[in-house]
Amino acid sequence: MSDERNFPDWQELYRSTPAESMPWYHARLDPDLERALEQRQIARGRALDLGTGPATQAFALAERGFDVTGTDLSHVAIEQAAAQAAQRGLSARFLQDDILDSKLDARFDVVFDRGCFHCLPPARRADYVRTLKRLVAPGGHLFLKCFSALEPYDQGPYRFTPEALREIFGADFEVLSAEETIYHGPLEPPPRALFAVLKPR
Repeated sequence: MSDERNFPDWQELYRSTPAESMPWYHARLDPDLERALEQRQIARGRALDLGTGPATQAFALAERGFDVTGTDLSHVAIEQAAAQAAQRGLSARFLQDDILDSKLDARFDVVFDRGCFHCLPPARRADYVRTLKRLVAPGGHLFLKCFSALEPYDQGPYRFTPEALREIFGADFEVLSAEETIYHGPLEPPPRALFAVLKPR
């Protein structure tokens, strides 16, 4: 059985679908990220919202005083995010970028991936890890949210266990925690998720 999954045409999705109706839309800062930042007393620094999509997480981080960059594979999502940031008077930057062929040359104290990693082809996960090792600043954190292996719905993103994350990231990142949670958003019941906190070795 093939392990390949079908994902949307991201350009067309963001062109044709209101952000609020997307299954991963959450207007406020993700509660798991908010809790993790508070626990680690991280209140400022350079932040990357990876796969920013509707950019709600980038906006929330910028409103909290972080120096925010949001990236997405979809140039349509980036154009929409930049326009909204201007309307809100936020200084967040938005860039079209493919994390598997990233042109980013900055390093970030906080990287938040709320839905990019679990859509990547399994054969490219090592490329993702190498890129993130380059992007996370010394002493910085990668906060990763992905579908959990406990999620019963069998379509959509790949699923992971805490052990799988340690296997994928362990050579380059220390997995400080990987806890079962949910994706906060419009879906009922909410999808089962893992929220992991990682530091570069």
